[in-house]
Amino acid sequence: MGYPVLRRRRAVLLSTLIMLLMATSISTLIFRTRLVSPSKSLPCPLWSSSFSLCRSKSSLSLSSRQYKAFCPAPSSPSRSSSYSCVRGSKLPSMAATVNVENPLLSDFTFPPFDVVEAKHVRPGMRTLLKQLEDDLVKLESTVEPTWDKLVVPFEKIVDRLTVVWGIVNHLKSVKDNDELRSAIEEVQPEKVKFVLRLGQSKPIFNAFKAIQESSSWQALSESRKRIVKAQIKEAVLNGVALDDEKREQFNKIQQELEKLSQKFSENALDATKKFELLITDEKEIEGLPATVLGLAAQTALSKGHEGASAENGPWLITLDAPSYLPVLQHAKNRSLREKVYRAHITKAAAGDLDNTDIINQTLKLRLEKAKLLGYNNYAEVSMAKKMATVEKAEELLEKLRSASWDAAVRDMEDLRTFCREKGAVEANDLQHWDTGFWSERLRETKYDINEEELRPFFSLPRVLDGLFNLVNVLFEIEIEPADGVAPVWNSDVRFYCVKDLSGSPIAYFYFDPYSRPSEKRGGAWMDEVIGRSRVMAHNSNSTRLPIAHVVCNQTPPVGSKPSLMTFREVETIFHEFGHALQHMLTKEDEGLVSGIRGIEWDAVELPSQFMENWCYHWDTLMNIAKHYETGESLPEEVYSKLVAARTFRAGTLSLRQIRFASIDLELHTKYLPGGSESIFDVDQRVCQRTQVMPPLPEDRFLCSFSHIFAGGYEAGYYSYKWAEVLSADAFSAFEEVGLDNNKAVKETGHKFRETILALGGGSPPLQVFVEFRGREPSPDALLRHNGLLPVPASA
Repeated sequence: MGYPVLRRRRAVLLSTLIMLLMATSISTLIFRTRLVSPSKSLPCPLWSSSFSLCRSKSSLSLSSRQYKAFCPAPSSPSRSSSYSCVRGSKLPSMAATVNVENPLLSDFTFPPFDVVEAKHVRPGMRTLLKQLEDDLVKLESTVEPTWDKLVVPFEKIVDRLTVVWGIVNHLKSVKDNDELRSAIEEVQPEKVKFVLRLGQSKPIFNAFKAIQESSSWQALSESRKRIVKAQIKEAVLNGVALDDEKREQFNKIQQELEKLSQKFSENALDATKKFELLITDEKEIEGLPATVLGLAAQTALSKGHEGASAENGPWLITLDAPSYLPVLQHAKNRSLREKVYRAHITKAAAGDLDNTDIINQTLKLRLEKAKLLGYNNYAEVSMAKKMATVEKAEELLEKLRSASWDAAVRDMEDLRTFCREKGAVEANDLQHWDTGFWSERLRETKYDINEEELRPFFSLPRVLDGLFNLVNVLFEIEIEPADGVAPVWNSDVRFYCVKDLSGSPIAYFYFDPYSRPSEKRGGAWMDEVIGRSRVMAHNSNSTRLPIAHVVCNQTPPVGSKPSLMTFREVETIFHEFGHALQHMLTKEDEGLVSGIRGIEWDAVELPSQFMENWCYHWDTLMNIAKHYETGESLPEEVYSKLVAARTFRAGTLSLRQIRFASIDLELHTKYLPGGSESIFDVDQRVCQRTQVMPPLPEDRFLCSFSHIFAGGYEAGYYSYKWAEVLSADAFSAFEEVGLDNNKAVKETGHKFRETILALGGGSPPLQVFVEFRGREPSPDALLRHNGLLPVPASA
């Protein structure tokens, strides 16, 4: 298939800025940049069989660095301390000019996450917005259509707001509380007002157009041309060309959409926290693995149930993924599975936390916004900044749907047959709360793999060490612990320095691995803290280095055991780190298109999904899979079974993603808010052609579908499949040279780094892909990896 234009996430400058800024913090993805919102972060896809974990080589022998990957942090990190794990290079020290009254207004190298509190948000943001307004007024009065007189001061305004608002919204995602919510809710309209003012500035818009029309246009670099074009497009999409009356209406819509997005996210989080199922009878939890019982007892202890233990209970089940997913997969108690499943699919769908009206109002306002801008529907607005068109996205989804359907039908037939063979009472009446349980039993029988029994082979320290060894081989970088160099928001958070082979730092990242359902939103995501930039360089440095967050919600340590991971959690870390690599390994110095900034949204998942493939690579997995107590390697036959099981129920899982992408496009193209069909009617209709087992009539998963109502993926969820085509095709370049050919793998890794990871948003994504691959993308590699490529009949 000829792949239209590239994919990825934001358009560029204002795309990077305004969309970034317009969001309220949460983000898949990666992959999901994110200047600001949990909404605009890069979250994982909803890819597991039950809304799983996300929302977002050569011989790699273990060395003496083996456990350095997760050294304990100093007990009291100091702003000025250096860290003993980091040797041979100077790391930037924390700025000494921390504003005691308001750390948000400090001049810092690393954000003061440890001291920012809700009380700082109102005064800090208002002071900042006043300063930026003054800067904007000055820019408008002195602007000239030159880089130094327009883009440089513009980037400084954008970057300052991006970084500070990003701190606030990040803390809301990982350290949520009522006071912080209230403060953000109060200042958010003021922030949105400024972002709209910036995006609708006619002097700035006219200056960008003048650059494009000037005689010096052809002399600009490709990156700079991308910035100018993106800002012109972004300004138009932000209403700069509207008359005063329509622009006022547009701005009111934007303000309301911001509020709705934030409220949707809060309701989803509060509904997750609200559900608690206390179990005291051990018969009710029969089948649950010891690790799950340990977590359930630990959760009960944290809620005041003294004496709770894995052996004797009580056990507390929640709707946090590490808790409810194992129930659906392993609990023999069918009524318990049903109760948890029904709670999950009706989350945020009733009472004070009901998101139904928020969804309806959001869709109505998005359509009104599109009409104001002269588009037929909101999907057309969304696609204006993506590789795809609505037609191309629908064409891809239909091609994948038709390739997946028969396989999914066979999946269901196999499951029913297996249940009958096992004498299951529900064999002739399989329900949604049964499929996860029996699928896991079938997988265990077919491949002799029990995911829970594999946990001891995937301890977090070992997984990180294997991941860091892999990127060392592929991309010639070293990753070293740097705890204590930068303040953190929780004692579980680790800080790392990324170095080139000369030992010079080139980037940094925070890693926040564990679930904290009382304060941290669900899913997994990557986001930018600070982007690479020549303009924003400190002191005598030629370039400011990038910093990222990598945030997961995996099972925390229980007792004296380290975090023991499922294989899916391993894949999730690789996924999010792929996003981080594109942010950190960029060589683009134009800050408005460096790293993940400026990349078309439907191209943004390429590096993240690419990295997942390495979890099935022999050398990589053997570096990771060592028993945390004995050091025993994962048996080779188990590895072979893991690889074989990769395509288990691939048709069903593919259709699941296609359902999400299809309902997203349907709601943003053909659906008429307030018409005869409800949003749930549309979902049921879409499921007739995307789900072998139709959803329950009371299914309200849309009420917690944060990706498209609070996560930046509106009319864009198809991006996961679009990017899957790109990522599978990219990985096939390594397969073609031979995964056991160390020299060729390193050469191909170098090429991947110098194109996909290095060029950022400074070049069109399709052009970047072709530069790496030598041709346009094909879906064949994806279908082959998923076992969905038709096998030709033998002669």
